[in-house]
Amino acid sequence: MDEPPFEQQLMRLSEIFGALHFLRPLCGEDDTPSWRDQMEDFLDAETLDENRRRRFIERFNQGYRGFSVAYRDCTDAARIAMGQYLSEGETIITDVTSRYGR
Repeated sequence: MDEPPFEQQLMRLSEIFGALHFLRPLCGEDDTPSWRDQMEDFLDAETLDENRRRRFIERFNQGYRGFSVAYRDCTDAARIAMGQYLSEGETIITDVTSRYGR
């Protein structure tokens, strides 16, 4: 099965979800639904193929682990990264839905 033209953007979005799932609670943000729950919704909507689902989950975990090894406390750098990830995620969602939305 060919991957959609926006596959790499969605992989990056998965990584962003993982990073935010770590950073937001670290910095005292109480998001409902959690970023993990949002990732579950994303997976349900986007993945029928189990191998593709696993690739998205791995990217989520990479995003989470990348920050969990570097941060134990919410720092200015963590807050900056969180803001950049929120902005990048919003840009990806807007781009993919405007260009490829059904």
